[in-house]
Amino acid sequence: MTLSAYLPILIFAVLGLGLVGLLLAISHFRSKKTLSFSKNLPYECGFDPLEYKLPTMNVRFYLVGLLFIIFDVEILFLFPWAMTLGHTGFLGFCSMGLFLIILTIGFIYEWVKGALHWT
Repeated sequence: MTLSAYLPILIFAVLGLGLVGLLLAISHFRSKKTLSFSKNLPYECGFDPLEYKLPTMNVRFYLVGLLFIIFDVEILFLFPWAMTLGHTGFLGFCSMGLFLIILTIGFIYEWVKGALHWT
């Protein structure tokens, strides 16, 4: 395979980036830049941000959500490993065992630190 096979991809990328740059430049120069006090205020679902403040949420809610995503994505590695276990052999089994041990240590650490408690 030679580098000439990648020429259409390079042309497509250059044209795409050029078009994006051109459209951004056109919209920047044609837009009106009238700033006012009300335009600089953050928009909060129709409520005036000076009169209504959303309740603060506990950081643990975000931490539990992040932990769920991390463990969920890590568990996704188990399915391809299980499908290719016959081809990877003992080395693949040992590497997944090490992966699961590290995952379990991380889970125990978060449990001991209290990241999974709501109170």
